[in-house]
This record gives sequence, C-alpha cells and structure tokens, in this order.
Amino acid sequence: MENKKAGPNSIGEYIALFPEETQKILQELRAAIKAAAPGAQEKISYQMPAFAQKGILVYFAAWKNHIGFYPTSSGTQAFKQELSAYKNSKGSVKFPLDKPLPLDLISNIVRFRVAEI
Repeated sequence: MENKKAGPNSIGEYIALFPEETQKILQELRAAIKAAAPGAQEKISYQMPAFAQKGILVYFAAWKNHIGFYPTSSGTQAFKQELSAYKNSKGSVKFPLDKPLPLDLISNIVRFRVAEI
C-alpha cells in the first residue's frame, strides 16, 4: 500500500494555499526568519511551516484572523514585555492579519532561539 502524506510538502506549497494578501504576509514572515537564521532549514512539521537548526527554532501558521507564531515557551518568555501587545500564551503568539507584522521583534526572537539551541 502506498503511503501518501496529506498536506503541503514545503513552505512554498503551504503559503500557496492561502489568499494573496495572506500569502504576502507569510512571505514577509518567512523572509524575516530566513534573514535572522540564515543557516536554518525550512521544513513542514505537524503540517505547519518550521525552521530548524539543530532542532526546531520556530513554527508559524496562517489562520482566519491571525498569523500564529510559535517560538517555544522560552521564546515567548524571553520577550514577554515586547509581546504583551499581542495575544500570546506559553509558546505561541497571535499576530492579527489586519496589522503589520512586528518583523524586528520576530527577527530578535528567532536570533534568540538560534543562540539558545
């Protein structure tokens, strides 16, 4: 029996599943993560885009009204003050689709995760 994996096989395929405006936001996020962690590899894990470098650095996902960003609990804890303007919980942050992404903050969190791993 052939084993078929459901869902996208790459971050590009994942992004292509969304409306054009959401695709633009996801591409911005992808570029910011790549710039902050140039040695990281893109992958799909748990059917979400992820960047890995000796372990998972961050995940992200698009939802109806927000972009979910998942830098693990250490990532959200280290930037608790800066993330207070956004809905967040242990290991996750919700960035509203109708507001610009805080790309500098995202880059800082990614760099923190690279140093941590």
